Amino acid sequence: MKRIVLKVGSAVLTENNFIAIQRMRNLVDFIAELSKENEVILVSSGAVSAGYSLLQLDRNIVENKQALASLGQPLLMHSYKKKFDVHNIHCAQILVTSQNFKTEEQSSKIKKTIDSLLSSNIVVIVNENDTTSTDELVLGDNDQLSAYTAYATNADMLVILSDIDAYYSHDPRTNPDAKVLKVVNEIPESELCKDVTPNNCFATGGIVTKLKSADYLLKNSQSMFLASGFDLSDVKSFLLEGKHLGGTLFTKDEK
Repeated sequence: MKRIVLKVGSAVLTENNFIAIQRMRNLVDFIAELSKENEVILVSSGAVSAGYSLLQLDRNIVENKQALASLGQPLLMHSYKKKFDVHNIHCAQILVTSQNFKTEEQSSKIKKTIDSLLSSNIVVIVNENDTTSTDELVLGDNDQLSAYTAYATNADMLVILSDIDAYYSHDPRTNPDAKVLKVVNEIPESELCKDVTPNNCFATGGIVTKLKSADYLLKNSQSMFLASGFDLSDVKSFLLEGKHLGGTLFTKDEK
């Protein structure tokens, strides 16, 4: 049985400043299928946007985003629980920040808790503890957080589902000749130093934060797969059928 860390960002979970219910339902249905033969850890954004659905504060102010996250966390988990209940699957929440992975002792404690939950066939949902973190809120570190989670839990793979469906040779928004890079073994330093360019008002990441996550895992001999979170056909083909039709696989293995 493989261990998969699945990260979904705000750009996927949010639509018109609210939680995208149908996309969340599609995600949960996919996880239910995936968890039949795999251990699944879900790293989920969405707390801030869930909070914003009840209280429209200025999201450009860090304190407001923290307040919205505090308000939105129980709403987000309640929404996940209702959808997992349809599949008779229990889910559990773990709140962390990137700082929780800075020492081996703290990482080990997180891993033991996750191991215990997964051994009981429970889907683990890792959320960023936005109410106590500031750097992550500013830098959009959920991508990096998911990489830390994958490393700390000895996961077989990190899968990032995003509004970015793959890693391209050039920016596809500006270059019509851009081509999908299906397999990447190494990421140039110049790509890691580019400016973060999120596409969604609730998202604070972009392709750069995803490349940094992939680079971190590659340097630790782990793999990452990047695919669309809007259309799950590529990730379903890759994880459920073993067919790499779309998306980008970052791996040290020559494929």
